[in-house]
Formats: sequence, structure tokens, C-alpha cells
Amino acid sequence: MNNNIREEIDRLTDRLIGYAKKYYNDDAPEISDYEYDMLMNKLKGLEKQYPEFMRPDSPTQRVIGTVLSGFESVTHLYPMESLQDVFSLEEVEDFDRRVKERFPDAEYCAELKIDGLSVCLEYQNGVFLKGATRGDGITGEDVTENLKTIYDIPLKLNSELSPVFVRGEVYMPYNAFEKLNEEREELSQPLFANPRNAAAGSLRQLDSRVCAKRKLSIFCFNLQNGAELGFEKHSDTLKFLQNSGCKVIEHYIVSNKISDICGFIERMGELRGKLAYGIDGIVIKVNSLEARRLMGSTAKAPRWAIAYKFPPEEKETRLLDIVINVGRTGVLTPNAVFEPVSLAGTTVSRATLHNRDFIAEKDIRVGDTIVVRKAGDIIPEVLRVNFDKRPKDAVPFEMPKTCPVCSSPLYSDPDEAAVRCTGSECPAQLSRSIEHFASRGAMDIEGLGIAIVENLLKEGHIKSAADLYFLNASDIAAMEKMGEKSAGNLLAALEKSKGNQLSRLLFAFGIRHVGQKAAKVLAEHFITLDNLRKASLEELISVRDVGEKTALSLKTWLDNPQNIHFISRLEQAGVNMAEQVERKDGRFEGKTFVLTGTLPNYTRDQASKIIESFGGKVSSSVSKKTSFLLAGEDAGSKLTKAQSLGVEIIDEDAFENMIKE
Repeated sequence: MNNNIREEIDRLTDRLIGYAKKYYNDDAPEISDYEYDMLMNKLKGLEKQYPEFMRPDSPTQRVIGTVLSGFESVTHLYPMESLQDVFSLEEVEDFDRRVKERFPDAEYCAELKIDGLSVCLEYQNGVFLKGATRGDGITGEDVTENLKTIYDIPLKLNSELSPVFVRGEVYMPYNAFEKLNEEREELSQPLFANPRNAAAGSLRQLDSRVCAKRKLSIFCFNLQNGAELGFEKHSDTLKFLQNSGCKVIEHYIVSNKISDICGFIERMGELRGKLAYGIDGIVIKVNSLEARRLMGSTAKAPRWAIAYKFPPEEKETRLLDIVINVGRTGVLTPNAVFEPVSLAGTTVSRATLHNRDFIAEKDIRVGDTIVVRKAGDIIPEVLRVNFDKRPKDAVPFEMPKTCPVCSSPLYSDPDEAAVRCTGSECPAQLSRSIEHFASRGAMDIEGLGIAIVENLLKEGHIKSAADLYFLNASDIAAMEKMGEKSAGNLLAALEKSKGNQLSRLLFAFGIRHVGQKAAKVLAEHFITLDNLRKASLEELISVRDVGEKTALSLKTWLDNPQNIHFISRLEQAGVNMAEQVERKDGRFEGKTFVLTGTLPNYTRDQASKIIESFGGKVSSSVSKKTSFLLAGEDAGSKLTKAQSLGVEIIDEDAFENMIKE
């Protein structure tokens, strides 16, 4: 029996440590706050009953959190303790009884518990000097530069008291969170799960400019050294902070009656869905700073405060349909359409299902009764299926075989859950693909910004990037904010771009996994787009720095009929389809080389470039058309095949003589 208890405590401890590290350090929670809290309560109960099995690294004994690389560590002068969580009004009343046994006239301050990232702000002589994250409560991360980008943090206080240490909660308002996730979805970047994780991820950006764009805010809720500065009550420190220019926590009350505190909790629970930011509970604190000092703290939390946690609001509803949206980057995203339900103050009827793996993992089927909630009280999400209510005719969901917008073939990366449309003319991703086509690293069409692209699409002047080269001056000049001069400049930029190298054109296509480097390598290897299109998958894989994933993506794109039409339109417009490679002479013109084994003085890449510079071609496989097999040490099956076909075999010395002639 005891061994079973020990194993259960060990299992819970390991799970909670893992979940906490994901939550605090990676900003990637694997379970909901409520599920985490329930597991923590279970562990606390077992440890209380069997203290001999409690581990020294138990999450009940210390705060989980470490300093991330890239930030300097800061030791807090005043420890930033966590709070004991409670989940019922009965537990709140128990807390009151414990306090009143020692301090019968105790007064409380009850405040909103903001769902964000806790920080400490240090002011010397009224000037903001340093800011740090909570970290493990003793040591945090120096994020001063990022905190300076938050406008709600005053750089100078309206007070001469010094030093001043302020504890606050950095958060992301709902409107900023929605905008950020919309931008990330357009770029096919992973979405933040909730505003709290978005705030934490933003504050940990090494580039403060990124943090500045995220529109973070802060509520200040504690004066860490209030007693040393002469204050007697916590509520007085809040007034001081507000008068000093700090943005103080909203909606707090002071009372010595626990019934008032419980009433406040219930009112704030009803208000929860109407606030512009996330809250996950109410903090109840003893108001007297002297009483706090006398009550002290446990190893992890103060005895003079608790945090009442709101239960998550979950609703059952029926899944009516799963519809597919095609994003601006071609990613197909399945979305649940369900019977409308009221959650956190609003009516919702749709939620993202992320990708095919998410649907398969939860076995979600049309007609199912699903359980939904709002992650962070803002983003509707599907939690699970009530399998007891599953209809008998419900069938597993399958992703479409072709793009639902343009019918192009889909590309499925084996290492990712995402499925993408391969159509270069797909209406769902036109503006983004054309913007990329014209960008500086691609075709570099000066003056063709996203606003002009969208106007051209809106007016019906273009349906693909190839149509840009068939524009006429009068159509462009007639558009909003253009004119004859602007039209002439744009047409000149388009004409100039026709002469770009093949490597630029390949990158401009926006093919998955084909970046600037891969485009350059492919262009130099195949010289012309026609050669590239004729290459087999094996030949593509054999090119240096081009792996199987890139080759498969490229081959899929090039074989797409829609893209073949796109390329023909570019050819018709006179766009260059070749790479200019430095040619010394044509001594290897019409000759095909195959390389095998290890050469003492050349890499395969170097030898290939030399052959191409003399007009020769390098192939990955030996055939009757092979002119020479350049063989180094440890030559394998290619040497055997060349011998059987009578192909001339040369070594490095013979090769050097050929290029020195």
C-alpha cells in the first residue's frame, strides 16, 4: 500500500514539474490552469497525509521557474512569493477564521487577480532603474528594456520616496491579443494559446522593438517595501502608487466582513467576461502590514493572503460542420461550426480545430456533442468529445484532397501537421504571394507595395503575379493615389525586374522550403528553369544543400498545372528564366560528368562548379550518355556501373590536366 502511495506522489510530482516548466519557461502550457490546480490539490492532500513521501523538489515546496538564457539574472531584494490557491467560498471562510483567531479585527483588501506575468519595478529617487520577472521568486530575469516599452509604466514617479519597489502584473489586453494572433495566422506562425502566454512571450523577447509592438500593459498591486516607507495599510500603498503615476489594480474593496469579500467575488465573477483583460480569480489579503509581518510565510506562500480561483466555464454543444479556411500563406485550417452557446459573456458558434492532427487526436466528428470553452476567456476552443452522445452514423473527418478554393494539389509536410495549397494563382493567398514575389529579396519590383497589390486585385487588373507584366499605364494611373508618373515608375520597375537572375525568380515563386540559399544553389546547378523542370526527384535530391523535403516540395510545385500556366505567362512576358554562370570557355560543352567517391583536393560542389564553368553538365546517375566518371577514393556502385557501360573513368590528376589545358 505504502509503495503505491509513494509511486502516486512521485508520478504527480514529475507531471506537475513538467507542466510548470512548460508554463513558466516555454510559455507553452500543455494543460489548462484548472486541470493543473486540481492535480496540485491532489498532491498537497497526499503529502499532508503521507509527509514521509514528500520529495524535496515537490512543486508544493517551491516555485517552478528558471532564468532563461539571453537575460541577466536579478536577485530580488524582496522575495516575490506565490499565493495559496482556493477554489470555494467555504475555503475563503476558513481563511477568515484562521486570521480572526489571531487578529479578531482583521481587515481585508480583495483585488482582481490579473492573468499575466508578475514583475518587480525598482525606482531610485523616483526614477525607474530596473525591472525583473518573478522567475523562481528569489531570482528573476532582467527585462528592463522591454518594460520601458510599456507606456503604463512611469519612467518617473510623482514622489520623492526612495527606494520604491513595485510589484505588478504585465498583461496583454484582449484587443491586442486578437490582433497579434490574426497577424500570426496570416504568417502561418503558431498562435498564442491565451493573453497570458502572449504577454510572457512578448516580455521575453531579446529585441525590445518586438515587445513594443505587442501593446502590453500593467496593473500595479503591491508596494514591496511599504512598511519600510512608513505605510501601515496595504490599501494606503495602493493610493500612494496611484498618486505616484502607477496604473493600479482596478476593482478592489476593503472590508473586515468576510461576507463582503464573498459578495465581491461573486460580483467580479459575473463581470469577468465584460472586462478588457483576463482575470482568473480574486486575491484576498490582510490589509495591515504589521499583521502580515507577524503572520509570516510558509516555504512557498504568505499566510496572510489567498487566491480564489474562478472555475473555467465549459459548455456542451453539437458540432454541425467542419469547414476549411485557406490562409494567405496557403495553409488549410479546419474550423468547427457548432450550435451557438454563451461563454464568458458572449455567444460563440465557431472555433479553430488547428490541424488534422488535433482532430485525429481528439477524434472529432461532425454530429458529435463537444465540450467548448474560451481559452483565456477570449478564444473559443474545443476541449473534448462526449463520446457517450456520439451518433451511430458519425464518420472520421478527412482533409480534402485538393484545395477547396482553387482545386490545386495539396502539399503535406511529413514533419508538420500543416497542409498547404500549392497553387500560385489561388485567390485565397494571392495578395500575400504577389507581395512576396515583388519583395526586395525576390524580383525587387520597386514601388509595388501591398496596398497597390490589393488595389490591382480589387480592380480586377491582375489575377496572378504574372499579370503584373501585362499591365498598361492607363489602368495603373486611374487607380487611387497613383497617376501617370507613378504608373510610369511602376512599369519601369517591372521591366527592369524581367532581367533578374533565375535564382531570384525561384525564390519569388514562394515555394515551401526553397529559400534564397536553396534557390541560388538550384539555379547555379541547373542553369535554366527548363532544366530544373525536367529534373527527376532523385536528381533534385542529389544537389548539394537540397534535401528530400525541399526536393519533394519543389517537384510538387513545378508539376502543378496552375504553376505551369503561371510560368508560361512569365515566359510570354519576357521574364528571364536562366542563371548567368561565369564561363571560362566551352571545352566541356555537350559533356556530362558524374562524380563519385572522395576527391583529395576538391569538394563535389567545387568540382561541379568548375565543370559548369567550362560548359559541362553534372549528373547524379551513370548512363550511356555519361561522358566521364570522375572517381575519388571509396568509389562505389557508380564506378562498377561506369565500367560495365564503358564510360571513361578519370581521377583527380586527369581532371586537373583537363582544366589546365
